[in-house]
Amino acid sequence: MAKNYFSSLCSTARSTVTFCTFFILTACVVVNIAWGDLHAAEPLPLTAQLLPDSFDAFVSKLSPLIVAQRAMNPKHYRQIEPSLYYFLKLHEAKLKTLPLDRQIDALVKIAEFIDCKRESVGHEVVIGAGHALIGLLDPARGLEPKEITTIATGYGATTDIFKQDQKGQSIRQIAHAFLAAVADAAASGDPTTIVVLGHGAPEEIQSYSIPFGTLADALIAGAVRSDRIEPKAVDLCSIVLICDDCYSADFLINLAGAIEVRCRQRELRLISLPFLIAGTNRDRVGHADVGEKFVPHFWREVIELFYVRQPRPKQVTLRDFFENVDNRMYSYGRTPIVKGSGVVGYRVVDAELFQDPVIFVPLSEEDLVTIRTILDLNENEPLLRLFDIG
Repeated sequence: MAKNYFSSLCSTARSTVTFCTFFILTACVVVNIAWGDLHAAEPLPLTAQLLPDSFDAFVSKLSPLIVAQRAMNPKHYRQIEPSLYYFLKLHEAKLKTLPLDRQIDALVKIAEFIDCKRESVGHEVVIGAGHALIGLLDPARGLEPKEITTIATGYGATTDIFKQDQKGQSIRQIAHAFLAAVADAAASGDPTTIVVLGHGAPEEIQSYSIPFGTLADALIAGAVRSDRIEPKAVDLCSIVLICDDCYSADFLINLAGAIEVRCRQRELRLISLPFLIAGTNRDRVGHADVGEKFVPHFWREVIELFYVRQPRPKQVTLRDFFENVDNRMYSYGRTPIVKGSGVVGYRVVDAELFQDPVIFVPLSEEDLVTIRTILDLNENEPLLRLFDIG
């Protein structure tokens, strides 16, 4: 059973605990054999009516067929494989109507689309000079402003940190101030990265009881105040939101959906959603180590890679997250299998520690046309303007 990682601060040093306050991790993808053996295996029979019902089944049944049509090195495919699986699950009803060869062809084309998006957005700056960082930290002891301000200062970024510190401000007051800062950032159009470290649930930032709909309202309210673009338009492309907490991918998907729904309801033209980075994949909790240094696993790797290590890059980009941070996070709960001088696969040590972060990027109208074409969807078919690129 996962422990609440803030309430366990008095437990044995360096014990591993989770972010969640009351959610229990009930299931986790378990991969029991090495990458090389897994993807060299003969694919299992698959009919158009028998799409994989789990990630394991996807890996064994479909991945060998995809890789056979589009050569990718194991490390790269490992990074986008979950994205393909969740795309399949999202569009399962449509894919079931296609024969097997069309299913594989569609997934191969989506793999190509993912790679194109990774290439086109990889340069987007997350932390750098001229950027602002807004931090929301759980009120419990352990997370301090320096965990954001230190790395921001190292790159010449400005900071605005919100944390209830028992000095008279209530949780509600901190939440209100944070939402106001988010709205101001959306209105300014200045490059801004928002970092949330604390308790999370699919429906809210638990630490401050901020539902995804309330955060969506703040972003939209700020965007429509802007005089940079046409009236009644919402452009959030200057915003990067990082959530390192439990169920962060679920929360961010809900947030993006809420922004789209509210824009339709209010007859606002949505130009772009923000860039969204989840420290945990769907249905997964976040973890932290408790010791002299207390930082969540995902954010700890960010600090290690881009602040502690020397020389530092000039700026931290999306590519740094979906390549370097993602690769480091893969080692949690898995151990590499080494043959000769290289890593040939991984074995599971503790599947509960899997987080497998996700980068979500906004889609343009042209992108939506591409996806509809791949799936043979009509032009009125609703598609979320957010895409998982691994």
